[in-house]
Amino acid sequence: MTAVEQQVPDLTSQENRFGIKPKRAGGADERLAAANWFTKLLRRPEAGAAGGLVATIVIFALLPGAANLYSLQGAMTFLTLSAELGIIATATALLIIAGEFDLSIGSMIGFAGVVIGLTVRELGFPLWGGIASAFAVAVLVGYLNGLIVVRTRLPSFIVTLASLFILRGLSIAITRAVTGRTQIPYILDDVPDPATAGLFNGHVFTGFFRWMAAQGWIAARSDGIPFVTGIPASIVWWLAITAAAGYVLTQTRYGNWIFATGGDQEVARNVGVPVGRVKISLFICTACAATLLATIQVMEAGSADTTRGLLKEFEAIIAAVIGGVLLTGGYGTVYGVLFGSLIFGLVQMGIFYTGIDTDWFKVFLGLVILAAVLVNTYIRTKALGGGRSR
Repeated sequence: MTAVEQQVPDLTSQENRFGIKPKRAGGADERLAAANWFTKLLRRPEAGAAGGLVATIVIFALLPGAANLYSLQGAMTFLTLSAELGIIATATALLIIAGEFDLSIGSMIGFAGVVIGLTVRELGFPLWGGIASAFAVAVLVGYLNGLIVVRTRLPSFIVTLASLFILRGLSIAITRAVTGRTQIPYILDDVPDPATAGLFNGHVFTGFFRWMAAQGWIAARSDGIPFVTGIPASIVWWLAITAAAGYVLTQTRYGNWIFATGGDQEVARNVGVPVGRVKISLFICTACAATLLATIQVMEAGSADTTRGLLKEFEAIIAAVIGGVLLTGGYGTVYGVLFGSLIFGLVQMGIFYTGIDTDWFKVFLGLVILAAVLVNTYIRTKALGGGRSR
């Protein structure tokens, strides 16, 4: 036996002397042991929202009118409502994860619609030009909101609350000064641009739906045209934005910057994260998401209304909270927001289809928010092995 070997303790004799089994070389500490699949599932930020969605589906399935709600036509209706909320809620979630709020989203929806209406009807812009103008204005508004927040370090709640009133006031004042009313009708009349309109208000898989109607698999009118002609473009936009945002947030350096900015922006700055640029870019994203929703609504209705988007900023925050996004920043996922938006749309249409008095919708929604926050907090605490929270 060499001198080195003599200095190595005899693990077997130690085990026999003290009655304990020492850790072998390379052995993992108990605290680092692999968690089971259920614990891993609970650690996902969207776990609570997914469970809430399943519970909501089951609850409405047991109520009268469920057959209409879960029919193809009813499903497309609540999916469309969920999509319109999900478009702005996804951008809102990214901003909240970065530690900021944008309360001007609802007013931006109305203002963007007014920009489209005035540029097309009053200035003679082509439809695509009016939409491009609205997005250009959105970039400017988002940039200014972000710049003021970053430069002054004022709470984004205050800055964007001011923007909420400014944009809503501009929408009403400018529209009334130019047209004498608060609506701009007939935007799509005499505008020969069906391709642009279809991009925001068209349907996909129309041939497949016609084929299913011909086979008798889905309901159709007497002329053979199905009641549901295809998947609305708004749903496609929603899913595409969710997928893109999810990839950026989880698979890119920019996504890491978003989490770092919301977690501790001073530490993030110290390690080289461009906190200011991240925040400004996310404010631009929320304004552009609001403009996308405004464009979809204008293409659907053929008109603009200064009151559109009222309280949408709070609905977007609700969907984010239900989806597991922490209002304190640094934690969340866009896939949870997708579930939160689905819950919102399902509850809204479920109350209608089941014959429940719609006056109770906001009461129910408030209870859902409170329950979602409590459940998400409980699940996160248990999954991470924390003790009782304060």
